[in-house]
Amino acid sequence: MNDRSIAILSTGLVTSVGLSAPASCAAIRAKISSPTETRFIDSNGEWIMAHQVQLDKPWRGRAKLAKMAAMAIEECLEGVERSEWSRIPLLLCVAEKDRPGRMEGLDDRLLGEVEEALEVRLGAGSAVIAWGRVSVLVAHVAGQKIVSDNRSPSVLIVATDSLSNWSTLSAYVEDDRLLTSQQSNGFLPGEASGALLIGQSNESASIVCEAVDFGAEPANVHAELPLRAQGLTTAIKRALAKSGRGMQDISFGMADASGESYYFKEAALALTRTLRQRRESFDIWHPAECVGETGAAIGAVVIAVAFAATEKSYAPGDVVLAHLSNDAGQRAATVLYRQGRRQ
Repeated sequence: MNDRSIAILSTGLVTSVGLSAPASCAAIRAKISSPTETRFIDSNGEWIMAHQVQLDKPWRGRAKLAKMAAMAIEECLEGVERSEWSRIPLLLCVAEKDRPGRMEGLDDRLLGEVEEALEVRLGAGSAVIAWGRVSVLVAHVAGQKIVSDNRSPSVLIVATDSLSNWSTLSAYVEDDRLLTSQQSNGFLPGEASGALLIGQSNESASIVCEAVDFGAEPANVHAELPLRAQGLTTAIKRALAKSGRGMQDISFGMADASGESYYFKEAALALTRTLRQRRESFDIWHPAECVGETGAAIGAVVIAVAFAATEKSYAPGDVVLAHLSNDAGQRAATVLYRQGRRQ
């Protein structure tokens, strides 16, 4: 079984602009954004704005992460008998271990709390993947191996994260990385959860993950080195080579950039180093402009938006290049293809 055999079969989303995948994707398509005031004040005495998920109860901290994850899972597995849920391994994607203000208990308690919220114990092989924004693609590689080894016909990849707690916000305020009235080169923090059910592709409409690969960027956002997008370029070139495609075959791109010029510059540099044939245009979508900087959850948001856009045919085409970048320098890229539609 190769990369092309694995498909995203269904999705679930909980974001600040929608409590389901259809609602979130429709809002993102319409460029709707709804940041609200947090309970915290920045160094200029102004309220910090964030893309916050509004739930029926005032959940906070790890309890809110678990609740959002459970909601996304329930949506994603809506077409699966509940009695079968306990056979599906869960790969839970969370913030990287060195993320400023990282919540306690993500590695050893959150998975059990998600299962408690669902009232279901999920399948053998369930694990936590703590690689921040690149987590979903790391999880995809692990999930593909589970499926190819016949340990399970499907795997559930779930990402849940929030940057709306003070211990995280204060670190970004100190680093002057938040978007404020005094700082235009910054991002708005957010929170979200996403779920992707992956398994062997079939004849029904699904988006196939043709390839995933990785790179490392020495000039990360913290390094005082000239940015040449080496890591992202490597990840993209490797993913394209695995998929048997070139940039001329890609319909559009998707990125996790959320506002800082560093990541937009990186994406532009990587594009100039990989796109060798003239194109009239090449769209790169940025869902974070609507849902904020959602950390580990952005990978699920990006793929769910690609899933919806190609399924409903409002995308520029059916071959998508998506890429993700961590502050520490990890880079990941994937080539996605909507089978059974346009060539």
